[in-house]
Amino acid sequence: MSRINASVDISRRPEDVFAYLSDPSHLPEWQESAVRVQPKRGTPGTVGSQVTVTRHMGKKDFDTTMQVMEMDPPRSWHVHGVDGPVRGDVQGSIEPLDNGQRSRVTLSLDFEGHGIGKVLAPLVVKPAARKEMPRDEQTLKSILERGTTAR
Repeated sequence: MSRINASVDISRRPEDVFAYLSDPSHLPEWQESAVRVQPKRGTPGTVGSQVTVTRHMGKKDFDTTMQVMEMDPPRSWHVHGVDGPVRGDVQGSIEPLDNGQRSRVTLSLDFEGHGIGKVLAPLVVKPAARKEMPRDEQTLKSILERGTTAR
């Protein structure tokens, strides 16, 4: 499957943006399908750590374990799903703008289907993510530019 890519410019320093994005507890604040995040292994946001992310799709909630694969503060990160029928793969980067006073966040998302997920990923999950992602980025921008973390 082809990756979903989207970017948004945010009037905050890359360090501030990275600190917010690398803390998985913030996911439900800016991603509309994320219901909750629970630490599973390691210190959340560090390489090798895992969290359980509960997402609401349709009329159901689904849990998936996401593992941090790479962290390069304040430039980039990579998180990958390690269980469930549909496993997300998220790569993010932050580019400094205006001498580091603003940031361009680029998110790249893809899905790997296992079992029934081979059908669900391209027909249900990916189209839903493609619709949600621009709204999520605007919510992220709004939160970070307000300087608060509550929705």
